[in-house]
Amino acid sequence: MDILQEFWTSTGFPSLINTDSIFQSPIIMIIIAFALLYLAIKKEFEPLLLVPIAFGMLLVNLPLGGLMAEPVKEWVFNEELGEMVYTTTQNGGLLYYLYQGTKLGIYPPIIFLGVGAMTDFGPLIANPKSVLLGAAAQFGIFFTFIGAILMGFTGPEAASIGIIGGADGPTALFLTSQLASDLLGPVAVAAYSYMALVPIIQPPIMKLLTTEKQRKVKMKQLRPVSKREKIIFPIVVAVFCILLLPSAAPLIGLLMFGNLVKECGVVERLSNTIQNALTNAVTIFLGITVGATASAESFLSPETLKIIVLGLVAFAIGTATGVIFGNIMYKASGGKINPLIGAAGVSAVPMAARVVQKVGQQENPSNFLLMHAMGPNVAGVIGSAVAAGILLQFFQ
Repeated sequence: MDILQEFWTSTGFPSLINTDSIFQSPIIMIIIAFALLYLAIKKEFEPLLLVPIAFGMLLVNLPLGGLMAEPVKEWVFNEELGEMVYTTTQNGGLLYYLYQGTKLGIYPPIIFLGVGAMTDFGPLIANPKSVLLGAAAQFGIFFTFIGAILMGFTGPEAASIGIIGGADGPTALFLTSQLASDLLGPVAVAAYSYMALVPIIQPPIMKLLTTEKQRKVKMKQLRPVSKREKIIFPIVVAVFCILLLPSAAPLIGLLMFGNLVKECGVVERLSNTIQNALTNAVTIFLGITVGATASAESFLSPETLKIIVLGLVAFAIGTATGVIFGNIMYKASGGKINPLIGAAGVSAVPMAARVVQKVGQQENPSNFLLMHAMGPNVAGVIGSAVAAGILLQFFQ
């Protein structure tokens, strides 16, 4: 019996059951992880994001695994040196070390490198007015920043929460790692969850702010963009944005470098590596470590709930302001611009553009808005990085 009792106490089951409060129980987080896995696998809501995030959340909330345990450092006597030295006496968990790439702001710019290499900037070049829609959709960031300040968060914390409205996980992680690393867990989970839930969150807002007539508008085909334009564009944007906002250099620089590698046509091996092996590897490490920050102890708190709610508000307002500005452009163009494309101004690329395409085709099956929506979508990626640079400039 003693052996069985010792075995039982050595397992994670007692820790799973015996908690001071049900609201701090890892069981709740495990249920949330199961729900996210269901959405990712059964409903196919951005599985590349949700599967690693949800499984990381599951792993870290299984007691005694120690996957996110920090290394233990102590003063010990070193016989060879004959003195006390401060050294690591116990290594940290596996995910703790992988998480350093997120915490130190290494993974997010590499993800931007991959986004640049996989994205066609042609629709934005062909229709420069898309920049206005991308800029309008960033309003949610600054509106929520003010709201977070009023709710008692500090300036750096409010900036880290507001950036969720850009619907750009890497940007949110990068900014939060620089300004408020203690909020990295809830901000990361909120940002990536809302990115994955774009197909649920955006359509009701889009339909509320547009009429059936507007949603049926068919737009003219975009003009062809030359290879020279596609090569010059990332160089010019990198130079201008980094001179204007040096703090945005890691994100803008790697985004534009990735796109240049794709478009120049002389380094195909580098382009293939960035688009596939490198991006896939970093996505795995980033996703599973983001999920691993959502332990019950740190996640189930009133402050985290505020961040989740504010993040949703930021994303909803960003979508709304993009569509509202799309309405303005619809009227200014004499009804030639479909205001739905304004919803793609948030940075969730290419998910937001695909949602615009889907909603547009529901109203008019012959409508093809994807390429038109990619312009604001790409502008939103650049816009969120610029917004992060502005906030870094003020609070770093």
